[in-house]
Amino acid sequence: MRALAVGERALLIEVGTGEEAQALHAELLRRRAAGDLSVAEIVPAARTVLLDGLDAPSRLAERLASWEVPPVPPRAEEVVEIPVRYDGPDLADVAAHWGVDGAEVARLHAAAEFRVAFCGFAPGFGYLTGLPRQVPRRATPRTAVPAGSVALAGPYTGVYPRSSPGGWQLIGTTEAVLWDHARVPAALLSPGTRVRFVAEGAP
Repeated sequence: MRALAVGERALLIEVGTGEEAQALHAELLRRRAAGDLSVAEIVPAARTVLLDGLDAPSRLAERLASWEVPPVPPRAEEVVEIPVRYDGPDLADVAAHWGVDGAEVARLHAAAEFRVAFCGFAPGFGYLTGLPRQVPRRATPRTAVPAGSVALAGPYTGVYPRSSPGGWQLIGTTEAVLWDHARVPAALLSPGTRVRFVAEGAP
């Protein structure tokens, strides 16, 4: 674990794996809720967690080395279910990469339980861990990916909340609204949320 100063009141904490970042994020949230940590923002990413609004960043950086960070505990809240049609244009390519057919890609994806590791790229976009097999990004990104596209890249699954460029492999589509500024909270997914995809039809 390495802590890097960011400005006068922030720390960027680097860890070795995504699982460690998720565990550290959960521990930081727990300590803040218990009143043991005063911080304005806790922002997880792939292998880092940013702490912003600290009163004494250097003192916290010194204390971090002595912390015991347990694995992410199971969360009791309900799983967010996202209906999906496995009809994406890259389904056959993913099937070939995995050495199965399109129906098996859909079955494996729908059978997995995912967890939002962190959010970014666009409002409402969550990077979901739990993919049973990794998938390479497309060699040539698309200039426009439709909103609602269910996509894979590396170890992650994601859903495009709006049309945007992207290089992920598109395996399906959903009508779920990932970001709605009139909703509270606006984002359907947040770090730590458990997610399952529910197949609406065969590929």
